[in-house]
Amino acid sequence: MKVLVTGGRGLLGGAVVRELVSRGHEVTCLQRTTAGHGPAVREVLGDVTSATDVAAAALECAAVVHLAAKVSMQGEWADFERVNVEGTRTVLQEARKAGVGRLVFVSSPSVAHAGHALIGAGAEPADPEGARGNYARSKAIAERLVLADEALATVAVRPHLVWGPGDTQFVARIAERAKRGRLVYVDDGAALIDTTYVDNAADAIAQGLDRCEEPEVRGRAFVVTNGEPRTVREILSRIAVAAGALPPSRGIPFAAARAAGSLVEAAWRRGDRTDEPALSAFVAEQLATAHWFDQRATWAALDWQPRVSLAEGFARLAASM
Repeated sequence: MKVLVTGGRGLLGGAVVRELVSRGHEVTCLQRTTAGHGPAVREVLGDVTSATDVAAAALECAAVVHLAAKVSMQGEWADFERVNVEGTRTVLQEARKAGVGRLVFVSSPSVAHAGHALIGAGAEPADPEGARGNYARSKAIAERLVLADEALATVAVRPHLVWGPGDTQFVARIAERAKRGRLVYVDDGAALIDTTYVDNAADAIAQGLDRCEEPEVRGRAFVVTNGEPRTVREILSRIAVAAGALPPSRGIPFAAARAAGSLVEAAWRRGDRTDEPALSAFVAEQLATAHWFDQRATWAALDWQPRVSLAEGFARLAASM
């Protein structure tokens, strides 16, 4: 198929583009700056909030993978709404006009997370009212828009904590703090969490595109992970070691971490900063709370299972650093 990918510059976006090309699809990327995907990929510079840009990129495409989003723990609601909600609305509108038949919305488990522990959870319905933070709330609204669109065969894929070589967010922040001797866990670091190696996430998204017209997939949301829950302490330690640093050796109480995170967030807002804080109340909560998912429904519906184990993923990460 001819496939439009919005937001193909990042870690996951780049992996999705490579996976689609490897499957024989003709890929067009819509992004604000060039990504250098190579001659096999058509790049259109533009913004998902512009109907003109989206229309130009969607021309002759049969499918869309919508990744572009404002992803941040900070920021004003209006900015998240403009990109994540109205941008998604524009993509849907222009996809219909272009005769696109399929659309995969890359979402997040946070759209259905109200702050409590998730233990063997499934893909609960997106809940804008209960979602925590502007990012999760805006993605929840956008996911609802996508799955309610009956003109397209749609599916929402929610990869959880995506990481891998070249990750400038999750991995880079942990590695930087570990090298400075400032990496700690919350409480005893025993909370079980799921993560997703980037190639597995990309593979699942491509599989969702292939299968979104199937009755058991169309109009549904699926959480995607490696299916190998590990303690927060183990995940932090393995990333630190892969980066050539010592693993964390001490924890801080959750109450103290959450209070410190709230203070940091307040300082960031007062300073009108655009970078991400090292700690927030949400991050403290994530480090102290179990969140892992039952993958059986995902594996069955998408006819997919992870190809890269955590052990292999960490070996690849270490080799890249």
